[in-house]
Amino acid sequence: MSDAVHQDFKLGMETRYLDEVKTLLAKFVPDAEVWVYGSRVTDKSHPASDLDLALRGPGLSKIDDNKLAQLNASFNESDIPFIVVAQDWARLPESFHREIEKVYFVLAPPTV
Repeated sequence: MSDAVHQDFKLGMETRYLDEVKTLLAKFVPDAEVWVYGSRVTDKSHPASDLDLALRGPGLSKIDDNKLAQLNASFNESDIPFIVVAQDWARLPESFHREIEKVYFVLAPPTV
């Protein structure tokens, strides 16, 4: 899906919240590629739907536990009016990888 989604795709949220998500991702996991999966990319979401993120570290390596914890804490403390769940791709089961790969959107390429 990532190639088929237009750049103005906003995942069913206001631009300011999308910008805040991207800012926090760049702060805590700038070297990760971030995929959105779940209802926000399948047109089955509503304004309060969770934002599900899969963080793919360089070479699909594990994301540092402290960085992941800080990122999720920052999402919880933010003004974003819905739950944002960031998970480490390297820690997800292979069967879940296959489900995510069916429909996803690349929210943030690695910046480092």
